[in-house]
Amino acid sequence: MRFLIPLLVLSAFAQEPKHVTVYEKEGRFAGWPANHGIWSWGNEILVGFDAAPFVFREQGHAISREHAPDQMLARSKDGGATWSLEQPPSLDLPAGVRYQSYPGGKGGPITDAPGGINFIHKDFAFTARMSGNPGASRFYYSYDRGKTWNGPFKLPDFGHPGTAARTDYVVNGKHDMFLFTTLGKSNGKEGRVACTRTRDGGKTWTLEGLVGPEPGADQYAIMPASLRLGPAELFTAVRQKGFIEAYRSLDDGRTWTAEGTIAPEIGAGNPPSLLKLRDGRLALMYGYRRPPFGIRARTSKDNGKTWSAEVVLRTDGGNTDLGYPRSVQRPDGKVVTVYYYNTDPKKVRFIGATIWQP
Repeated sequence: MRFLIPLLVLSAFAQEPKHVTVYEKEGRFAGWPANHGIWSWGNEILVGFDAAPFVFREQGHAISREHAPDQMLARSKDGGATWSLEQPPSLDLPAGVRYQSYPGGKGGPITDAPGGINFIHKDFAFTARMSGNPGASRFYYSYDRGKTWNGPFKLPDFGHPGTAARTDYVVNGKHDMFLFTTLGKSNGKEGRVACTRTRDGGKTWTLEGLVGPEPGADQYAIMPASLRLGPAELFTAVRQKGFIEAYRSLDDGRTWTAEGTIAPEIGAGNPPSLLKLRDGRLALMYGYRRPPFGIRARTSKDNGKTWSAEVVLRTDGGNTDLGYPRSVQRPDGKVVTVYYYNTDPKKVRFIGATIWQP
């Protein structure tokens, strides 16, 4: 089932969305917050992204394929209004590791995790990264709001032909956490979403369940955004080729049921960002890779069974090289959605944020 619902125009907002620039630098490509993650502690927000030399291309990502990208963080202490930049050396790409098609980095080796990570530490942050698509994956964690990081630590592929982890996790307890990741398909290509779990603080991981059937040879299901909705109920939104699909589990991730397309016909495909708002609604944000290019959202009042009209957050994108959002809700109820963007395809890609009231 596809939710074909009319567009909600900007005039429906009590306050117009506010757009701010998180990072923009001449000659640089900045991208993919969804790969890195976003974390918040009240009005303090931290988001990760890649930065590398900008190389204009008519198609695809306008990034140099000859340089390992810098692993960057941006921090706001005023709810997303202003941002400062950080580049912790502990997040450097491990030496010898290839990140997608880029050369290796200069960081330390990937090791086995010792376990015992405290996932409920008040200043905890976690990020999962990949090298190759699919390839090998790793994770890092922080106890000081992302100022320093421990890792990289290995993530398993559970016998599949590689894995491509991005940051999508649900904490269950002190040493218990779900990590939603993407495993290689039987033909060695990306990808199939998997619900994995650790119960010993990251030392070992189990494959709890596969989300949906394996996609066809020229299809994929990747980059989930997931929430816990009840004692045994989980909900995830999955990027597929040109649309975003919903799945639900009622047995703590072991089996999953497809619940229809939330965002149809969004162009070349873009990962979702998913929040449970304080008023109980769900909010889904995504990049829109069809004219007019931009960032859009939908909300649900019934835990994802039905969805609102599409809310247009911005429509000034230059081409398809944008999106990959991650979002948090501020104490005042406004949502901060961070993404990469361009307003002119021949100019740099920057990290932007939209502050809006659902």
